[in-house]
Amino acid sequence: MTRTVESLPKAHLHLHFTGSMRPQTLLDLAERHRIRLPTQLSSSSMITLSPDERGWFRFQRLYDAARACVRTADDMRRIVLEAAADDAAEGSRWLELQVDPTSYAVHVGGITPALEIVLEAARDATALTGTAVAVVVAASRIRHPLDARTLARLAARHAGDGPGTVVGFGLSNDERRGDTSEFAGAFDIARDAGLACVPHSGELLGPDHVAQTLRELQPDRLGHGVRSGEDPAVLDRVIAAGVALEVCPTSNVSLGVYPDLERVPLRQLVSAGATVALGADDPLLFGPRLAAQYRSAREDHGFDDEGLAGLAKASISASRAPAEVKRALHAEVDEWLARSPSEGAPESLAV
Repeated sequence: MTRTVESLPKAHLHLHFTGSMRPQTLLDLAERHRIRLPTQLSSSSMITLSPDERGWFRFQRLYDAARACVRTADDMRRIVLEAAADDAAEGSRWLELQVDPTSYAVHVGGITPALEIVLEAARDATALTGTAVAVVVAASRIRHPLDARTLARLAARHAGDGPGTVVGFGLSNDERRGDTSEFAGAFDIARDAGLACVPHSGELLGPDHVAQTLRELQPDRLGHGVRSGEDPAVLDRVIAAGVALEVCPTSNVSLGVYPDLERVPLRQLVSAGATVALGADDPLLFGPRLAAQYRSAREDHGFDDEGLAGLAKASISASRAPAEVKRALHAEVDEWLARSPSEGAPESLAV
C-alpha cells in the first residue's frame, strides 16, 4: 500500500483563473448568462490538440469561450473559492492563482476592480478552505508590451507576501507570438516591487526560447520550461540560475508537445538537478487536476513516496509563501513520509 498523493502537502504554482473552473460551474455560468458553449466544453471531455498554430488556435477559441461566461464579480469570486476548495481536497496548502484582470475588466469597471475582486476572494477562500491563496498577475504576449507594463504597475501596487496579495508577475499565451525582449520593461517593474517573475517559456517552443527568456526576462520560475532538457547546456543554465520549472504533464500531452505522459521528461529534469513544481495549468480543458500530476509521477515515471515528497518540497521552496510557511509545510511533508501508508488522508474540503 502506498501513501495517497492527495494527503501529500504541496504547493500549486501553475493554475490559471479561467482554466481552474469546475466543468459544472462553466455550465452554470453559461446557462445563467445565456451563452452557447462549443460542444467540446459542454461535454466536459479532455481536449487533444496538435502542437502547431492550428492546435493553439483551437485551444484559444475554447478558452475564450469559457472566459466569456465569467460576467460578474460573483462569478469571479465563485471561481476563486472553488479553485481553493479543489486544491485543499488534493493536499495543496499554498496556491498561486494566475489571472489577467484585463480579461474581466469590461464587466466589473476596470482592471483595478477586477484584480481587487480576485484578491478579496483569495483572502476569503484562504479562511474558508485552509489553503492559502495568493495571486500572480499575468500579461498576454498577444497584446502590446505597454499593456504588460500597465499590469506590472498594478501588480506592484498590490504586492505582498501572504494570502490575498500579488506575489508574482507572468507572461502567458502562445510563446510563438510577440517579441520576448519587448516585455523586459514590465518584468523590471515587477522585479523592483519584489514580485516573482514567472513567464511562460519552453513548452510550445524549445530550449532556444528558454535561453532567450533567461537572458531577456531574468525569471525566477518558468511556466512549463519542460523542453529545457532538449539542450543540456540550457538546462545547466536554468539550474545554475536557480530557476524553477512549473511542469504541467497533462497540459503537455493535451497540447501535443508529448504523445503521452510517459514521454514527459520529468525524471530527466529532476535527475539533472532542476527544481520542478508540478501544476495542473487549465484542468477545465485538460481534465486532471493537481493530484493527478503527482499520480503520473508515481505511475508513469516510477517516483516512489520519497521522490514524490521531493517534488512536493520543491514546489513549496519555489513558491512565494513566507519563510515560516515554507518551514511548516516542509515539516508536514516529512510527517507524510513518516506516516504509515495505511493511515488515511486528511478529510477533504468542498464547496
